[in-house]
Amino acid sequence: MVEINNVAPEPVVSAGRVLVQVYAAGVNPVDWKIREGYLKERVSLQFPATLGGDFAGVVKKVGEGVTDFKEGDEVYGQAGLVNNGSGSFAELAMADVNKIAPRPKMLNYVETAALPLAAVSAWQGVAEHIQAASGRKILVHGGAGGIGAFAVQIAKHLGAAVATTVSTADMQYAKELGADEVINYEVQHFWDLAHDYDAVFDASGSGEETYEKSFGVVKRGGVVVSMTEQPRNDLAEQYGVTTMRQSTDVTRQRLEKVAQLVDQGVLKIEVDKVFPLEQAAEALTYLQTSHSRGKVVIRIKE
Repeated sequence: MVEINNVAPEPVVSAGRVLVQVYAAGVNPVDWKIREGYLKERVSLQFPATLGGDFAGVVKKVGEGVTDFKEGDEVYGQAGLVNNGSGSFAELAMADVNKIAPRPKMLNYVETAALPLAAVSAWQGVAEHIQAASGRKILVHGGAGGIGAFAVQIAKHLGAAVATTVSTADMQYAKELGADEVINYEVQHFWDLAHDYDAVFDASGSGEETYEKSFGVVKRGGVVVSMTEQPRNDLAEQYGVTTMRQSTDVTRQRLEKVAQLVDQGVLKIEVDKVFPLEQAAEALTYLQTSHSRGKVVIRIKE
């Protein structure tokens, strides 16, 4: 029998980083994809490796040159290996000082840990790339998912008219988020119902058909942003639109904006399920195999 050791040494704080006591860690699709080896070309791991990026916690130590944070500060952000961190599925995590911000005052740690990657992805896609505003029509794919739910709320906050695609079980939830039109993808084709939209934000990861059909619902001069699909420049040229695959960059400035929206009551957070740290593997499997509404979170400290 192979003995498994779950005890890791305390990370040594280096310049420009902070050591955080992690209270909760958010689980994202990228985490189980790294576990499955799907991203081995992009993510180089040295084993043993600690997975996880999103976290909420309290600063325990600060490294050389860190002046914006101090011991005892309540923070949230990214501590993933790909973001110059040590992995957030742990009691202690190292985080780059540029990847954290003061946590929202209106949420507990579990709710806060659901925010970083998903909410920043939604803000970056809807506010920055699509530039949602009054008078613009936006279609969000996957409006009940971790990113999509935030995208619907942010687009509405910025004044846009919003349609979204969800399953039968999530129709009412999407309406509660503020969607003006809710399309049931189980029985309806969005390309039959949505026309002359200014933009599509595909947060669903539903694959090529959803991405390709999205071009037909956007008017010339519009934009199609996908979280998963590589840009199809042939379709962009055919339909006269701009397309891009978004690579989310969790920065302090964006985290501060998300926290502001939360404390203003703009963003509603849906936590689908909470696992203890010792069930981190089960949390990854749950997210990988289930149709979760909202976010999956690992609680590490009460």
